[in-house]
Amino acid sequence: MTRTSADPDPRAAPAPVYGLILAGGSSSRMHRDKAALPYRGKSQLDRVFELASRYVSKVFVSVRANQTTDPMRAQHPLIVDSVAGEGPIVGIRSALAAYPHVAWMVLACDLPFLSDAVLSQLLRERNAAGLATAFRSAHDGLPEPLCAVWEPEAGPLLESYQEVGGRCPRKFLIRHAVPLLEPLDKHALDNVNTPEEYAQALAALETS
Repeated sequence: MTRTSADPDPRAAPAPVYGLILAGGSSSRMHRDKAALPYRGKSQLDRVFELASRYVSKVFVSVRANQTTDPMRAQHPLIVDSVAGEGPIVGIRSALAAYPHVAWMVLACDLPFLSDAVLSQLLRERNAAGLATAFRSAHDGLPEPLCAVWEPEAGPLLESYQEVGGRCPRKFLIRHAVPLLEPLDKHALDNVNTPEEYAQALAALETS
């Protein structure tokens, strides 16, 4: 059968993957900047950035416009929010707009248990033909959108979703029935939002 110009080319290489560390949140529940929390002598942001840099050729930090002069963030390549709205969907959309032919390994900055094993599994089992590749939460079975690979094709759909009031990347993944990976490490995606959770994370890391 002759392939028409409208058909996808099965020989086409998958989009390259860059890294995006989401560090634009207000950290209201923590009462201090979560990206700056120290773990084993490094800020949480620097730790995640270094981890991601082992797996992709370029890594950027997602920030709001008023965070570009923050010394901790400014030492890294930045992608500044370029679309209206708030929350992580803005950072994801801004990255997809900045490099529209690139897939993005999106990582929250508040994942102190994130590991090489998790990122290796995520990229190894990536579905480049879909909209995204995400893990299933070990706590509620729902998608984990902030440790996921978002493909270029998700960009226009995220824009349409936000235009009709959508704000939650997790609900977007549910709406589009994105297949989910089973994490090999059930606690690697536990995040830290409060001072109490931070103290618990430090204690757990000291004994690991």
